Parts: sequence; structure tokens; C-alpha cells
Amino acid sequence: MTAVPESRESALGDAAAQHTPRLTIGEVLAVLRDDFPDVTISKIRYLESEDLVHPQRTPSGYRKFSAADVSRLRYVLTAQRDHYLPLRVIKEQLDALDRGDPLPAATPVPAAVPPPVGSPAAKETGRPLTAEQFARAAGLEPDQLADCVQFGLLAADADGRHPVGDLPVARAAAGLARHGLEPRHLRVYRSGVEREADLVERLVAPVLRARSEEARARATEKLHELAALSTQLHNALLESRLRELLGP
Repeated sequence: MTAVPESRESALGDAAAQHTPRLTIGEVLAVLRDDFPDVTISKIRYLESEDLVHPQRTPSGYRKFSAADVSRLRYVLTAQRDHYLPLRVIKEQLDALDRGDPLPAATPVPAAVPPPVGSPAAKETGRPLTAEQFARAAGLEPDQLADCVQFGLLAADADGRHPVGDLPVARAAAGLARHGLEPRHLRVYRSGVEREADLVERLVAPVLRARSEEARARATEKLHELAALSTQLHNALLESRLRELLGP
């Protein structure tokens, strides 16, 4: 594979990044693993095969990744983890950014690089939060947080702490509470999600049982795509029902 033209890297890298020492695939894995513990070398190779990252190759065929390549990988992995976007959509976003085109206003845009240490976003990538910290970060009252746990929307560990990854759920519950929907009303969402997850699990279970890391990478991508399609279907059905309620 020939070196990628500079324009392919310009969206998520700057001029200085093009002249920094390039990393091996093992070094890239070490850089990413703190934020993405499930990433593997096979996953990185798979993303390259899908034309989402474009490392240079040495004369002997070894991949060498620039800082911009690492930023692209962070973008892809964040889009999958936080927004459940399929690779097709992520690639369209990256292509648009490479061309300098704006993304649609409603399109989630993952962070291309890690947030600065000490910023609010950075604090959400750390250790589990105490109930008080978690409630404050989510905008919930302590009794509302307790109700969310009681009705199965959230879970705490043995020490009563909450993972930062559950903050989107808690913030959604807080927003709905402001409209009069209490945690006990939200059990229907939890039940629906569990049924959807069971359905998706049956679709990908054969691939998940494979020992190959590449097969598991394909299964992970399929899970993300199915999740995105499920969300799309849910939103479309809900909007259709609400239109019926509003009448002609």
C-alpha cells in the first residue's frame, strides 16, 4: 500500500502531526487501550480494510501510523462506542471532514482527540463516581437516583458507586423527570431494551462464539449497526405514533 496523500489525513491532524515519528500497530494499540480496552490489533487491521484509516507501509510491509491516523482511529472507536454508528456512516463523516464539508446539524460528532485533562469531558472517562457525584453530574436528585436503581434503570457496585458510562441513561432520566415522568414510569424502556438485546444477541451469537479476533471484530461491527438500526426503528415508530396523536 502506498503512502496516503496528506489530504486524507488533514481532517483529524495538523501539519506538525505529519512529521512526528510514526507508530507501529502494537504502539498504536498501547496508545488506544486505556480509552478503548476492547480494541485489538485485528480490530485495527479490520478498520484499515474498511478504508477508515490509511497507515503507510514500510518496504517490508509493516504498517506505520501517524498521529493523524491515531486520531482517525479514536474518532471511529468513539463513534461506535458512544453513538452506535455503523462503519458506513462513520466513513461518510470522515470523508466529509476530509473534504472540508460540514456535517448535518443532527449528526453526532465524536471527539477526534482525547479531551484535556481536568475538563468536564475528561472527568467522565475516569473511575466510578460516588452516588452524590453521579447524581450531581446527571442532574438527578438523590431520591431520583435511588428510584432509578430501584426500578432497574441504573445499577451501582458493591460500594454504591456508579460507572461514568451510565451517565447518558441518568441524564435522560433526569430530562424526562422534568416533564413529569418518574423512574417508575420508565421501566417500559428497560423492558423494551432487554427484548431488543435478546433479539440482537441471537443474530450475532454464532459469530461471537468464533475464536478468531477478526470474526469478533466483524461481530462487534454488526452489533453496532444493529443497535443503530434498532434506534432508527424505535424513533420512527414513536414519531409515527405521536403524529397519530396530534391528528391531521
